Amino acid sequence: MSGPPAGDGPEPALFSWEFATDPYPAYAWLRTHAPVHRTTVPSGVDAWLVTRYADARQALADPRLSKNPSRHHSDKTGIPGERSAGLMTHLLNIDPPDHTRLRRLVSQAFTPRRVAAFAPRVQELTDRLIDGFADRGEADLIHEFAFPLPIYAICDLLGVPAEDQDDFRDWAAVMIHHGKGPRGGVARAVKKMRAYLAELIHRKRAALGGGDAADDDLISGLIRASDEGEKLTENEAAAMAFILLFAGFETTVNLIGNGTYTLLTHPAERARLAAEPALLPSAVEELLRYDGPVELATWRFATEPLEIGGQRVDVGDPVLVVLAAADRDPARFADPDKLDLSRRDNQHVGYGHGIHYCLGAPLARLEAQTALGTLLRRLPDLRLAAETSELRWRGGLIMRGLRTLPVHFGPSL
Repeated sequence: MSGPPAGDGPEPALFSWEFATDPYPAYAWLRTHAPVHRTTVPSGVDAWLVTRYADARQALADPRLSKNPSRHHSDKTGIPGERSAGLMTHLLNIDPPDHTRLRRLVSQAFTPRRVAAFAPRVQELTDRLIDGFADRGEADLIHEFAFPLPIYAICDLLGVPAEDQDDFRDWAAVMIHHGKGPRGGVARAVKKMRAYLAELIHRKRAALGGGDAADDDLISGLIRASDEGEKLTENEAAAMAFILLFAGFETTVNLIGNGTYTLLTHPAERARLAAEPALLPSAVEELLRYDGPVELATWRFATEPLEIGGQRVDVGDPVLVVLAAADRDPARFADPDKLDLSRRDNQHVGYGHGIHYCLGAPLARLEAQTALGTLLRRLPDLRLAAETSELRWRGGLIMRGLRTLPVHFGPSL
C-alpha cells in the first residue's frame, strides 16, 4: 500500500473502489483536517467518523454512546438479517446491565484455559488445510486457508458436529460475500444459521438435563453457566452463539489474509519473522495495528449530547470509530506507517477498548500465530501470484479484507 501522506489536498472520496484498495491516505487527511467527520455511509445512514487515537479511545469507552440499535430507527445499522431472524440480543447490540449479565455468562464458558487447550486442534486444522494444496505449488490463501481455518475452528469450539460444519461454511461464505449467490441471500443464510443454532442449543440442553455425558464445548458451557445462575432465553442463547460464530470467524479470516499479504509485501520483515519465530506474538499485534481486520468499530448511538474531539454530537447520532485510522495516528505511534514486527509500545485498538473489547481476541491471536507461523515454516518461498494492483478488497463498512490472495510456492516441508 502507498502509505498516507499528511497532505493538504482536497477532501478525499470515501467508500469508493480506490478507497477500499487503500484507505490510509484518506484517513490521514481526515485526522489532519476533519478528525470527527460527518458523512453518509454506503447504506445511506449519516454518521460521525472518529479518526484520532485519543478520541477513538474516549468514544469506545464512553457510556453515553449506546450499542443498542433501537436508539436509531434505521434498519441499516447492523448485520443483514439479524433483526428479522431474532438475533439482536447479543454483546455487540446491548448495553449494561444486560451486557454485563450476558458477557459474564459467556466469559464463564469462553475461558483462557479452553482457548489454550484448543491450540493443538488449531495446529491440526492448519496443517490439514495446507496439506490440501501443498503439492500444487499454487493456492488462493483466502478461499483455501484463511477462510476455512477459523470457520472450522469456531465450529469445533462451539460444539457444531463435524457433519454439519460444511453447512456453516456455506452460510458463512454467503454472509461475507464469498459465495456466488446474490447479496440478498445474506438474510436467508442468517435465518438458516439461527434455526440450526436454536435446534442445536435445544439438543445440547436436553442432553445435559437427561444426564448424558457433558460435552466440553462452548455452547454446552454457556448452557451450564446459564442453568446454574442467571437464565438465558432461547433468543439470547441463539443470538450469543450466532455472534460468537460470526465475529469469531470473519475477523480472523481478515487477520490471516491481511497479515499474510502484509508479510509478502514487506520481504525484510517477513524474512526477519521466519528467522525469529519468537517474534510471532508481537508480529501479530503489529499486523493488527498496521492493517487490521476490523476497519471501523460497530455502531454506537449518542444517548445525550456530547463532544468528541471538539465536535458536538447530538442525541441519536450514529458514531463510527475508525480503528484503522486511530492505529495509524502519529500522535500515538512512532512512524505509524512503518511495519515493525518487534514494535514494543503497541497499545492498538484493533480489537476495541472498554467493556466491548473483543471477547474472542485470545482465540483470534492463537489462530493467527499458528497460521502465519506454519505458512512461513512449511512454505518458505511463498510469493504473490498477482500484481498488488490486481488484488481486490471487499468494500464492507466494518471489516477490511481481500477477496482473493493467489500465491505460488515450492514443495511443502
